Amino acid sequence: MMNGNDENKISIKRIAELSGVSPATVSRVINNNGRFSEKTRRRVMKVIRENNYGMNYVAKSLRMKKSFTIGVLVPDISNAFFSSVVLRMEKYLYSKGYSVIICNTDRDEHKEMAYLRTLEGKMVDGLLIISGDQEFDTSVIQTQTLTVCIDRKPKNTENAVFISSDHYHGGLLATETLIKQGCKKLGIIISHENLYSSKERLRGFKDALEKNGLTCNPNRIIKINDKETKPEEVKLHVLKSFRDGNLYDGIFAVNDRLAFGTMKACQDFGWKVPENVKIIGFDDDPLCTYSSPSLSSVKQDIDQLAKVSCDILLKLINSEMMTSTEKCQMIPTSIILRESV
Repeated sequence: MMNGNDENKISIKRIAELSGVSPATVSRVINNNGRFSEKTRRRVMKVIRENNYGMNYVAKSLRMKKSFTIGVLVPDISNAFFSSVVLRMEKYLYSKGYSVIICNTDRDEHKEMAYLRTLEGKMVDGLLIISGDQEFDTSVIQTQTLTVCIDRKPKNTENAVFISSDHYHGGLLATETLIKQGCKKLGIIISHENLYSSKERLRGFKDALEKNGLTCNPNRIIKINDKETKPEEVKLHVLKSFRDGNLYDGIFAVNDRLAFGTMKACQDFGWKVPENVKIIGFDDDPLCTYSSPSLSSVKQDIDQLAKVSCDILLKLINSEMMTSTEKCQMIPTSIILRESV
C-alpha cells in the first residue's frame, strides 16, 4: 500500500495490473462509462482507494474537460452499410476506453440539429458525422467539439476532417466492368442526388462512358424519389422506363437496394439477368449473395473506414499533430463479381 506522499506516482496501468483488468477497463470504471461488471468495479475501486488515487484522477479529468464519450450521427441505422460502420466504430472506441452515443437522424435536418444540441449538452469529446443530404456546416456546432465527417463533406475543412470511400472510383470501376462485358446501352439508377456519395458515383459512371467513347443518354438515368427507395417502389420506376422504350444491356445502381428493385423489374418485364441485362450495385449488402441471381456490387472497406475515422478523431482529442493528407482521406473501393454480370 502506498502512503499519501506517493499518491501521484501510481498510474492507470499499475492500477490495471493490481486489479487484473485492462487499462481501458480502469478508465471506464473511473468515468462510469461503458460496460463492466459490478465485481470488476468493486475490485478496481478497492485498488484505487488503497492507493489514494481516485480523487486525484477525477480532479485531473475535470481539468482536462474530457468525458471519454463520442457522439455518432448516422442517417439510417437500418441500412446495412451504415449499421456495419457504426458497429465497428463502437467496438473500436470501446476498446480505447470510450463510450459511444449513437443517434439515428432519419436524414431529418431538424432531428439532426436536436441530437447535436443533446450531444453538446453531454460534453462529448468528439463527433463522428456519417453521410447526410447536404454538406455538414461545422458552424452549427456551438461548442469546440472535434468533428470527423464520414462520406459527408464539411463546408469548412479547417474545422473538420473528411474521411470517405472513393465513390468516384467505385462508380468508374462498376461502369468499366459492364463495358468490358460488352455492354453499350448503359443506364444508371440513382437516388438521394444531393448526397456527396451519389454525386461521385454518378460522376464516375459518366466519365467511364466518355473514356470508352460511349454516350450518356439522359433517358437512361433513372432518378428515384428519396422517399421511394424500397425495392418494390424502385421496381415500378424502372419498369416505367422499360415500358417507355428505353433499352438497356447494362445497369449500374448507386446502391444495392436500388439494384434489387431493378433486378425485380427485369424479371417482371421478361428480361433475364445477366443474359439480357447485366447489373452491378454498390455497398455489397449481405443480401447480395442471396438474391437470384446473386448481385455483383462495389465493396467499401468498412473496417478501414471505421478504424481510420476513429483513429483520426482520437488524434484530434489528444491534440496530436496531423498532416494535411490525414485531414482528407479516400479509402479505396473494390468490386465483388457474382452472377448478375
